[in-house]
Amino acid sequence: MNAKNPLNRQHMRHIRRAALATGVGAVLVAGVLVFVPDTDDGPPPPSPEARARAAVGAGAPAALPDVAALIRDREAWLRKNPKDAGSWAVLGAAYVERGGLRADTAYYPKAERALRRSLDITPGERRNPAATAGLASLANARHDYASARKWGEAVRKADPARWTTYPVLIEAYNGLGDYVAAGKALDKLRALRSDARVLSVSSLVYRDRGWREDAAAKADEVLMKARTPVEKAAALHALGGLAWERGEPKEALKHYDAALKAASDHHPSLAGRARVLVALERTDEAVQDYQAALAQRPLPEYALELGELYDSLGLDGDARSQYDVLRDRTARAAADGVNEELLLARFETDHGDPPAAVERLESQWRRGHRSMQVCDALAWALYRAGDAEKALPYAKRATDQGMRSALFAYHRGEIERALGMDGPARRHLEEALRTNPRFSPLLAPKAREALEELGELPDGGPKDMYGNGEYTPLTPKPTAPSASASASPSAPVSSDPAARPSASPARPEPVSTHTAPVSTPSAARN
Repeated sequence: MNAKNPLNRQHMRHIRRAALATGVGAVLVAGVLVFVPDTDDGPPPPSPEARARAAVGAGAPAALPDVAALIRDREAWLRKNPKDAGSWAVLGAAYVERGGLRADTAYYPKAERALRRSLDITPGERRNPAATAGLASLANARHDYASARKWGEAVRKADPARWTTYPVLIEAYNGLGDYVAAGKALDKLRALRSDARVLSVSSLVYRDRGWREDAAAKADEVLMKARTPVEKAAALHALGGLAWERGEPKEALKHYDAALKAASDHHPSLAGRARVLVALERTDEAVQDYQAALAQRPLPEYALELGELYDSLGLDGDARSQYDVLRDRTARAAADGVNEELLLARFETDHGDPPAAVERLESQWRRGHRSMQVCDALAWALYRAGDAEKALPYAKRATDQGMRSALFAYHRGEIERALGMDGPARRHLEEALRTNPRFSPLLAPKAREALEELGELPDGGPKDMYGNGEYTPLTPKPTAPSASASASPSAPVSSDPAARPSASPARPEPVSTHTAPVSTPSAARN
């Protein structure tokens, strides 16, 4: 072997064996393949480092012990070989993965330093696509979707056939609300590759489009192709989430239980099970699961959900404690470059300062973060801040883009109710409860109360249909026809509540849901 080669013979043998064992090569960040022939008769079982490298490279679920082993291996190697750009890229991607798995954002600055070190040694997305793609993945983890798009598109431009770039781009496009671009990227990905990772991405895209059956079918395929416990847990968690969104808590519970049986430390499934147990009125068990999930991974969204559960039970002190956890964790995340403005705005809207939430969300809107989630949160914050009229276009944009969400429908219904649009309000409140009758321990009861306040449709048809201030009967009593009535009979009125005009006075059509406006006063302040 050439003495100038930084890899010693033992290290090369290790890579060859791992490559053959994984079947995809020793995958570097975002799919850089290193496949070296080996003359051994049979490959040994893959090492933890090889398993983690393959998973990280493909963007697939990885086990925390495997990722930790990969980090130790690359750190040790780089102490002796600091000019190995590829290993710096692998280490940076592993840091990103470990930060997500441990809910520890302190790994993200370390990841950025490693990835930029790789680019310093070998610059350019064409010469070093692994590090560039790693920066895109890091930006997604930090919820900086505009930067993720920039890095991802640079790699795609340099190498359009590099399939591992597309899942990263799809996540970025979804975060920006560019669902057309996400769909095109999925089409390209499917043309390049067909495996469990592609099926998983397809399921998420279909869910966002509101194609629940297709999303569930793809998730089922992922489950059948899962090779490791953590991959199986991730697939079952996806199925559980789809069942929960359909308002089927018992079905969701089966999936979450199976996911935890496959991987007992799969904290998303633990939190998902807690959410479902609340719906099944098993609140003591739900509290235990939330507490266990927070003990494993202190994610601020778990603290918010547990706090709202405590609120629904009248345990104000316990709720405030969880909200303090949320503030602490989001402050730490912000120090590590993570954008938690959406979560903080959701919290402020319902439990703090709605005008401050509006400012946070309008700032995100100006950054290009215009996902369905941001649209819905901004609509709700504007409504809670007292501007229901301005909120409505955002609410429409959130509900009209495809995903069937009980929360989105509830928010739109309340906004319409505040504007006197009783018919649409009733329709969307009913839709929320039909989609998932227990979508929130705090808000689902309020949705039922709002429907009760709206009451049944009034006798007769739409008010003031002919400008006389009266209701038009749906089934008028027979009367002797007058000459004018005989000459021009009235057209029948639909008995379908959804087809009736609103009982409120006519209003100008709100701004197109495709270009919802941003608050000018708040924009000026920012």
